[in-house]
Parts: sequence; structure tokens; C-alpha cells
Amino acid sequence: MGIFSFFRKKDGQADSAGPDTRLRSGEPSRLSLDNEAERARQREIARATTAKIDAIESAMAFDIFNEPEPAWGSQTRRPVRTEAQIAADTSTDTLPLLELATTELLADELVADAAAPGTEPVIEEIAIMYANAQPEVAEQMLLASLAEAGRDERAVWWMLFDLYQAGGQQDAFDDIAIDYASRFETSPPTWQPLPLAGAEHALAGVTPTESFGPVLDAAITPQLARLLELATSSPATRLEFGRVREVTPEGCARLLAALVLLRGGGRELIVAGATELAETVRATIAIGQRDASEAPWLLLLELLQLMNREKDFEEAAMDYCVTYELSPPSFEAPANVANAAGAQAQSRSDRFLLPALIDGASAPLFDAIDAYAAQFQPVVLDCSRLARVDYAAAAALHKRLRALAAADKTIELRDVNHLVAALFKLMGFQEVARLFPHKY
Repeated sequence: MGIFSFFRKKDGQADSAGPDTRLRSGEPSRLSLDNEAERARQREIARATTAKIDAIESAMAFDIFNEPEPAWGSQTRRPVRTEAQIAADTSTDTLPLLELATTELLADELVADAAAPGTEPVIEEIAIMYANAQPEVAEQMLLASLAEAGRDERAVWWMLFDLYQAGGQQDAFDDIAIDYASRFETSPPTWQPLPLAGAEHALAGVTPTESFGPVLDAAITPQLARLLELATSSPATRLEFGRVREVTPEGCARLLAALVLLRGGGRELIVAGATELAETVRATIAIGQRDASEAPWLLLLELLQLMNREKDFEEAAMDYCVTYELSPPSFEAPANVANAAGAQAQSRSDRFLLPALIDGASAPLFDAIDAYAAQFQPVVLDCSRLARVDYAAAAALHKRLRALAAADKTIELRDVNHLVAALFKLMGFQEVARLFPHKY
């Protein structure tokens, strides 16, 4: 029902009521021909008013639901105003319009909902504190900001979620997740810890990446074979399932076998879109259907394990046991596995995985990025395992990326946590690269 429908209903009721119903039965009507003419005129006015309301409501709906979201930095800037114009604005009773939205969106044409950090000054201060290895101070500032900046600015909450995940503070994460769900009336984020800042410092390098979809079937065999071959000499492997819309038992069986191999040997495994793939697989299975292939069931259990969703794993394992009268696999907390949000856009090249910490001793890392950039276009830096960047190191990285951009390289920083994204935005990284914070 439109926002004006309530008023139209009242008009309709008055219109259909007819003559005054309070007359006693048998009493002659006191309405004259003049009254009838006046009522007809009023009805015509009511119909015209209703038509105007319909037009207004239709225009409002179009503006609300059909206006495309702008990419970060794509807004048309208004010309610089003169001092006289500014004075005229401030002399009125209303506030002048902001030059930029508080929360901007940055995305390519297929990832339009990757939200950027906000522009509140406190966010910039917190980003600097965290970059300078003061997480306790950053936490206190974030908590203090929830009542004011966090009232409408979700970036404050997202930064706090990332801080707790980088510090392994699951209890604190769960506490604010409840408050976040209540405040914004939405589902809270799930716990997906980042590596502790400083851990696995040397884990970086070119990451073989494969995007699957829209059908996961036997045709994925060549993609999996490439990943398995490259995984032996790579610190990490990335699989993307955001485009998968359909699965077959054959595809499930092949992917399951590859996941088991890729998880072995202590190598890093990054899975993007595991949640969406798990739901797609779940839709193909039925409890008690014993003649169906076990592969989708076993792939579902593997995905739940990769996402560290033990409760969901145990429930699915029980359903598997009931269906096949077999003992299900046991749950093992995943090691060296990172989860990322699924994107609709297909990766165009292998990524370069950044380490958990970038600090003053990162010159070899920057040299490796230069070597990677010499072979790939676009230059895609995978930040899914990046917990913190030292302020001085961020300045050095910005200088390196500016040189690459000057050499006509397209640079993308993907799956950036919101603390680091706020720092990068403050330091002008968006002038040389496209920033894609991970999604909540």
C-alpha cells in the first residue's frame, strides 16, 4: 500500500456513502438539486486530487528504487561557491547540503554494494590510532562513537567488528553484533576472524584464483587441475563461488576432492562466496532420499567446516546420518582458511595476497608487488588476510602504487577490512587505486 493510500481510502468511503444515512426510514430527503450539483462538483475535485496523489507517489517510488548507486568519487561535484553564496546559505533556517555523502559507495558495475568507510573525523582518528599499533585506544574511541556517529554511520560498527576479529575477541564481537542487529534491524555479521596482526608475516605472493559459475558441474575439472598444479608453489589459493547458481552431483564430487587436497600441506585457502554456495547445494538435497548421490551432502559439510559453523555442521551431519545410515565426518576447526564475501564479478587475473601485517620492514613485499604488476593487468591486491598496515608503511605503499598507476596499471585493493580502508582513504589511495572494503 502506497504512503497516500490511507487518505484515498477515506475519500473513497465518503464518495460511496451516498445521501445522508442518518435520515430515519421513510423520512423525505432534504437534499435539493443544488445539493446534488455541489456533491458532483466535490466528487470531481476528489478524483482530480487522487490522480495528483497517484502521480506523486509513482514519482517518489521511481526516485527511491530506480536511482543507481554512485561509485566512490563518481559524484558530480557542484562548482565552488563564493563567500557571498556561503553567507546566504548560513543566513537561512536550514543547513546547506553536504558536498559529499557521509557514506559513499565504491564499486565496479557488478559489485555495487561494497560500502566505503564514512567521512566522520573520528573515523580518521581511529584509523590512525589502529595503524600506529594502539588497538586498545581505537577500541575505546569506537565504543564511545557508537552513541553519536554510530547512530547512522555503520562504518563505525564495521571498524569495531574488524578490530575484534583481528584481535581474536569473539565474545566482544558477539556482544556488539546483538546491538548492531537491534539498531539497524538487520542480520548481524558472522564471526570470521582475521589473522592476528603480526602473525604469518611472510605469507604473501601471487595467489592462483579461479571464479566458478554459473553451473558447477563436471566442466570445472580443468579449472581445478590448474589450481592444484599451481598450489604446490603458491602460498595460497583462492576460489570464488559468487556466480554459481546451479550444482550437479558430479561438480560437487570434483570440487570436494579438490578442496581436501588444497587444504593439505599447510597452504592458505581463501574461499569467496562459501555461504551462497552452501545454500545452493542445500537446495539440491533432501533428508531420507537414500538413492541420491552423497556428494552434495559431503560438499555441504565441507563448506560448513570451512566457514567454522560447527552448529550448522552438526545439524547437517545428523541429517546425513539419518538419510544414509552412515557415520558422518567429524568436525575439525579449519586452519589456514579465510572466507570472503562472494562477488558477482569474475576475477580477471590471479591476485597478489598481502600478508597479515605490513610494517616498516616491507620493502621486499613492495618489490614482489612490482614484479607481479609487470606480469598482470589489472593489478589485484588481495587484502582478505590483511589485518593492519603501519602508517609509515602505508605511505610507502601509496608511493609504489602511484608509480604503477603512472605506468598505466589498473590497481584494485580487494576485501580490505574497514580499519585499513579508512586509513587508505585518508591517505588518498583512491586517487591511484580502486578500493573494495569487504562487505557486512
